[in-house]
Amino acid sequence: MGLSDRLRQDMQKAAKERNSLALSTLRMALAEIKNKEIEARGGLADDAVLKLLASMVKRRRESIDLFLKGNRPELAEKEAGEIAILSSYLPKGLSDAEVESLAREAIAAAGAKSPSDIGRVMKELMPKVAGRADGKLVNEVVRRLLSG
Repeated sequence: MGLSDRLRQDMQKAAKERNSLALSTLRMALAEIKNKEIEARGGLADDAVLKLLASMVKRRRESIDLFLKGNRPELAEKEAGEIAILSSYLPKGLSDAEVESLAREAIAAAGAKSPSDIGRVMKELMPKVAGRADGKLVNEVVRRLLSG
């Protein structure tokens, strides 16, 4: 069973349980998946669905910051609930120490010596951390390691 199918089943379960937050979140996720399938003119593989879910979580994290700055804690709380639901479908994220360890390996593999080599290191590293670490965080770690 694919990830999209699991999302559909969980949406039906949420509807039966009258869990409105889970229901609306899963409907939104399935709608985005459907839109991407239409754009791609075919079904999406599980890795593409994971990438889409990760981007949805990232957008919600950004929204939380904006809602808190705008003094709207109730909306930030709703977004946090949506993040919890969507995150349950994503693989476990990497810790900062794990990202740093992988970054050190990629730096050694790419033979990088200075900050000007970041592109080569990122090209080597991103496939290893895709979907499990934020690209911005990875870039900051690589930049710090190459600068120091």
